[in-house]
Amino acid sequence: MSSTHSDTHGPARGKRGAGRSTTARRQLWQLRLGGHQPVGMLFVSPYLLYLAAIFVYPLGFAVWMSFHQYFFTAPGVKVDRPFVGLDNYTAVLTDPDVWRSFLNIAVFLVINVPLTVVASLVLASALNQKLRYRSFFRTAYYIPYVTASVAVVGVWIFLFNSNGLVNQALGPLAPDPSWLVNSHLAMPTVAVFVAWKQLGFFVVLYLSALQNVPQELYESAAIDGAGKFRMFRSITIPAVRPATLLVLILATVTGANLFTEPYLLTSGGGPDGATTSPVLLMYQRGLQQGHPDQAASIGVILVVLITAVSLVYRRFLERD
Repeated sequence: MSSTHSDTHGPARGKRGAGRSTTARRQLWQLRLGGHQPVGMLFVSPYLLYLAAIFVYPLGFAVWMSFHQYFFTAPGVKVDRPFVGLDNYTAVLTDPDVWRSFLNIAVFLVINVPLTVVASLVLASALNQKLRYRSFFRTAYYIPYVTASVAVVGVWIFLFNSNGLVNQALGPLAPDPSWLVNSHLAMPTVAVFVAWKQLGFFVVLYLSALQNVPQELYESAAIDGAGKFRMFRSITIPAVRPATLLVLILATVTGANLFTEPYLLTSGGGPDGATTSPVLLMYQRGLQQGHPDQAASIGVILVVLITAVSLVYRRFLERD
């Protein structure tokens, strides 16, 4: 009889177990999609739609363009745009101008990103102390970031041209050719300019992170005899590691999208292409030369490379 009872209720238990398992999986997916407060998705949905319209759709369309023979036509004109596979990627990867643009942006990032991280962290640490006129200095460092690029570029051209104030101050030590027309110094000059212009934004990020560091850590370290440099190295740097990751990624992404500065400072990537960035080359290929499919291929390659670099940043900092 017990066997019969077991046989009778066994399938029922199995169905209830399967039902509970299905319910648990459904709840897990609901939690992943909506979080602990699903109503929050309702509030962020306008921003998600904005991201989809401004970023996701253009990126997907660029990927589609890179695999087709695409060209601009008059509005309303329908033409065939055949699938060409990897032809566009082959064309750009065998083009020396494309390789040079990526080398240029690599030089830019090697100079700009470390300079941005170190300078913004040092300045933020200084501005986090009790200083006289601290509010004035915080505002002064942020002003270049919100100033129109055209106005700031005009000042830098005035400073770094052949007869500019920098060369006049250096005298016989001034480079010849001058900074922005020197194929070896043009891109480093642009990198320093971008670091200076965006410094205020990253200083604000670090200041926000430093506000969350307990002052008791510094007081305990001071009692133990630690100096300012030791406290900076052993307390400040580890405490702001998440902010450092954010600064690294934002500085890299911003630098990889370099366009305005070389376009204005060096008249479109000069001298002789020394400051041509991949984004500037995309503009020249896609709009000026009429090859938007190749421009899209350059953009897709750039996105893949910057995503890989950002993942390396994250893995390195999280490991430490």
